[in-house]
Amino acid sequence: MAVSIAHLGPSGTYAEAAALVYSNWLAQSFQQEALLCPYPSIAQTLNAVALQQADLAVVPIENSIEGSVTMTLDTLWILDKLQIQRALILPISHALMSHATRIESIQTIYSHPQALAQCQAWLERHRPNAQLIPTNSTTEALQQLEHDRQAGAISSQRAALLYKVPILAHPINDHPDNCTRFWVLGLQSSPGGTHASLAFSVHDMPGALVKPLDIFAQQGINLSRIESRPTKRSLGDYLFFIDLEADTRQSFVQSALEELRHHTDTLKVLGCYDILPKRIVDLANL
Repeated sequence: MAVSIAHLGPSGTYAEAAALVYSNWLAQSFQQEALLCPYPSIAQTLNAVALQQADLAVVPIENSIEGSVTMTLDTLWILDKLQIQRALILPISHALMSHATRIESIQTIYSHPQALAQCQAWLERHRPNAQLIPTNSTTEALQQLEHDRQAGAISSQRAALLYKVPILAHPINDHPDNCTRFWVLGLQSSPGGTHASLAFSVHDMPGALVKPLDIFAQQGINLSRIESRPTKRSLGDYLFFIDLEADTRQSFVQSALEELRHHTDTLKVLGCYDILPKRIVDLANL
């Protein structure tokens, strides 16, 4: 039976590309077939797994230019049953596409807020007066472009081929080494690996964050990322998301997590996992 993989759609998104990379890896490593299932938002993608409508979800978590994908973080805090199974890092190369004959004719540009932000400097130089309209995904507006020759969209070269929209400029992201980290999530327990991700809230008191961070320092556990997000309950009330370079199956990491529980209000271990090697992502040739 094929594994169903939810991702942000419609077809041609970077999330779909990441899901294809993962499905190719499943086929090569386990002879496991996969069925890709597009959803209109990141929240609905994750909810599909939580509601057992799909087996896995592939969602973006962090971009090298624009930082964390807050919708993913906020939804994962709510859906505490989901566990990270694997991570992968996908190169992101944005293109400006339109049925306009030249860039100067474009008055409106559509794309996902992350993509618009990742191309901010290019847009300021080349189309500073264009209206930027955020969409749920980088491909949501592509089918509308044929009816508006003064509109453009930022998406991938693959999407341009799928939707038959001419590319007017590529690459337009603000840094050539633009990449996005994706998480593969499911309801099954995490398999373990070289990285772990946590989320926690702390008691509202002076120095509340110092002790949790000191626990990892004393155990020699490196933190590769720390991010704060508002709880949405009151001003100044925050959640913290942390990535560790550690395997939670090791006894000293388990000891650190046990001690951490005494210094946090709520602690959620989002998963312990490996990152797919870069050569596997490159071989996908998407």
